[in-house]
Amino acid sequence: MQSYTIGQAARLLGVGPDTARRWADAGRVVTHRDQVGRRLINGRDPAAFSVEVGQGAHAEDGERYTSARNAFPGVVTAVRLGDVSAQVDIQAGPHRLVALLTREAVEELGPEVGMRATARVKSTSVHIDHA
Repeated sequence: MQSYTIGQAARLLGVGPDTARRWADAGRVVTHRDQVGRRLINGRDPAAFSVEVGQGAHAEDGERYTSARNAFPGVVTAVRLGDVSAQVDIQAGPHRLVALLTREAVEELGPEVGMRATARVKSTSVHIDHA
């Protein structure tokens, strides 16, 4: 079974190491020690915890309910308007998502740099890599 250090688990969960440590200290994530005394998290625990956090995030943030399952809450980092199309960049934890939309849609939505936004992704082809 794969185990992760607090720092590695934090990166996987899209939070800082201090947040992951607080979650471990509070018992929200179970840790064990390796032979040199580092706290490790079992590989299944970050997966289950991220699902739990993801399900709770929508209710807490007051977001609309939707059938789109691949939601990435984050912050708008760039808005570029062209004559017909536009690009909106969102940083969601360690993930940068780029949305290409019509200029009209962006003007209607009104995203601005620094604004909270959720990128919702639908794809007919998803590729998964692992280390």
